[in-house]
Amino acid sequence: MPPRPSLHSLLLMAASASSSSAAAGGDSGLLLAARRRLPPAAGHRIRLLHSFSGPRVPRRAEVACCVRSDPDAPPAGPVTVRSRNVHSANNYKAASEGRLGQLFQKLKNEGINPKQWKLGNFQRMMCPKCNGGSNEELSLSVYIRMDGMNASWNCFRSTCGWRGFIQPDGVPKLSQAKTGIKSETDQEVEPNKAANKVYRKISEEDLNLEPLCDELVTYFSERRISAETLRRNKVMQRKWKNKISIAFTYRRDGVVVGCKYREVDKKFSQEANTEKIFYGLDDIKRTQDIIIVEGEIDKLSMDEAGYRNCVSVPDGAPPKVSSKIPDRDQDKKYQYLWNCKDYLDSASRIILATDADPPGQALAEELARRLGKERCWRVKWPKKNETDTCKDANEVLMFLGPQALRKVIKDAELYPIRGLFAFKDFFPEIDNYYLGIHGDELGIRTGWKSMDDLYKVVPGELTVVTGVPNSGKSEWIDALLCNINKECGWKFVLCSMENKVREHARKLLEKRIEKPFFDARYGASAERMTPDEFEAGKQWLNETFHLIRCEDDSLPSINWVLDLAKAAVLRHGVRGLVIDPYNELDHQRPSNQTETEYVSQILTKIKRFAQHHSCHVWFVAHPRQLHNWNGGPPNMYDISGSAHFINKCDNGIVIHRNRDKNAGPLDVVQVCVRKVRNKVIGQIGDAFLTYDRVTGQFKDAGKATIAAATAATVRKQKNSYVKSTKDNVAYEMPVPHVEPDDWVYGLE
Repeated sequence: MPPRPSLHSLLLMAASASSSSAAAGGDSGLLLAARRRLPPAAGHRIRLLHSFSGPRVPRRAEVACCVRSDPDAPPAGPVTVRSRNVHSANNYKAASEGRLGQLFQKLKNEGINPKQWKLGNFQRMMCPKCNGGSNEELSLSVYIRMDGMNASWNCFRSTCGWRGFIQPDGVPKLSQAKTGIKSETDQEVEPNKAANKVYRKISEEDLNLEPLCDELVTYFSERRISAETLRRNKVMQRKWKNKISIAFTYRRDGVVVGCKYREVDKKFSQEANTEKIFYGLDDIKRTQDIIIVEGEIDKLSMDEAGYRNCVSVPDGAPPKVSSKIPDRDQDKKYQYLWNCKDYLDSASRIILATDADPPGQALAEELARRLGKERCWRVKWPKKNETDTCKDANEVLMFLGPQALRKVIKDAELYPIRGLFAFKDFFPEIDNYYLGIHGDELGIRTGWKSMDDLYKVVPGELTVVTGVPNSGKSEWIDALLCNINKECGWKFVLCSMENKVREHARKLLEKRIEKPFFDARYGASAERMTPDEFEAGKQWLNETFHLIRCEDDSLPSINWVLDLAKAAVLRHGVRGLVIDPYNELDHQRPSNQTETEYVSQILTKIKRFAQHHSCHVWFVAHPRQLHNWNGGPPNMYDISGSAHFINKCDNGIVIHRNRDKNAGPLDVVQVCVRKVRNKVIGQIGDAFLTYDRVTGQFKDAGKATIAAATAATVRKQKNSYVKSTKDNVAYEMPVPHVEPDDWVYGLE
């Protein structure tokens, strides 16, 4: 149901209706509706006198009418019907003064304290942060709303850029973007009028420009810029207020479009309401290579070095790179790029030779983002002495000469594009790899000699571990971590959802101390770890391992696990992550995404994490239900979910324990290395370890044990094929690794 119109709204609509029709005033349905809204009294009559609206009334339109209860009584004076939520003028003025008082005090606290406050206009003053630089220029622009709702300020010096926004207490918090206040430079071109803006037409005569005097020619010669270069670029001067300023004329097709003035003490000004274009625009007409510099003198310096295809930006550099690129009509700071678009579109190579300081580099990034980084190059400024680097083109010309400036342009490099590299960008890393600087280039040994030729641990890789339930996957990984910690002191973060913390601590301590945790049946006659050993073991646990645990009943997602692992890498310097197992993670995927696509996405995230943080990841995944299983080790393609587990991992390992007394020793664990992407650190094959049930340790099996286990495995190989239930393709079980001269092939 629509809201009920107010009395004020009804009178306004009645006024509008009466002014646009010839109907008799006072008898319309709108007036009848308005009469019903008055307090109950006998014989109310409303006669519309006139309505107030239009440009003279700054707020809501108002209606004047007469209200009479007696038809024969003379009408009372006009009554203005106002909205109930409009304050009186006196209350509004008092509230504004209170808000302004708060703003003035807050500005003073920031160090902004002019002699006189100006409201509703931009006020220039000295910046308290940079003090106007060496020239003490009035670079701070302050704007205070007349109603005292907020105030903002901005320092326009590129090396400062201090800006802020405040509101009085009790005013709803708004961002500066929502206040409707523009910065001082924003007032130059309205976004919706930029395309139709009419610029001033100026000429040398109108600006009272004249040729350079001898003093200014000498000033330029000290900067190694010749009089001929000045004449060619039409550099002139202007006398203003008993001062002589250098006048750089901005021209298009030889016609003066704008003019920028520079005093010798480096104070700048420009002609107002003129079109922004590049300085030296005519020099890049129909050129394939363009050089862009940050100042007019740098443009003249490039001219001295023989590069006339050079232009300068008109407004200097920003203090930092903006968060995003605005639309064309709102891109006022770089409007000159759009005004000169036809000149830039034909260029295939644009060299950005901006200043070496942070604002200059920010300008290069802003230009490259708009011009297209794929066709941009950047320069590297040389050193002018043993300690200092040249800041810009003119410093190179002054200290090193035109030949050095030409070399800077010839040696310009491709502008970097995120995600696109050349091999030379990685030469330092490749050199360290070749020289073995880090010591882990050939992998970290596992601690078992039988596995040295098969598998080593390399930072930044992903190892997927599988095996049928109760084969010892988690136990083997724990033993591997203990060995690596003993070998090279690595730290680890564990996301082991199947283990209670206390049980996991027991297993790790038994492997570390090599004694049972309890005097229990599994410990047989072995001596239990002593209290001192237990306390030392707890200290080792705390220093070596960090845990990722859910504190509620929710399942962890892979993004949540990797975010915490990243924090562990940065905070504690861990080098390994264990995720055990895959099926304990939260696997909510979009309805339009298959499980294969989902698994691929997860493994990609894990690999990127490992590579980016130089952290090895062990990911445990269970096989699906095996049909017609013959007791042998499963294949990596048997992992539940997707073949991507073996396709995308760097290393694939199957842990298998014999369960048949007739097939060999029951304490033998077969480590089947089924995939090794990096041939430097291993190869496909099998290793046999014995498991000590008392201490949870794994040790290299003896020759007799290996021979018996190998023979049992070969017998199973000859007697069975394993049928893939997914692809319906027969494949052979992998063959155990033995010495090359005793290699036993599978079924013939």
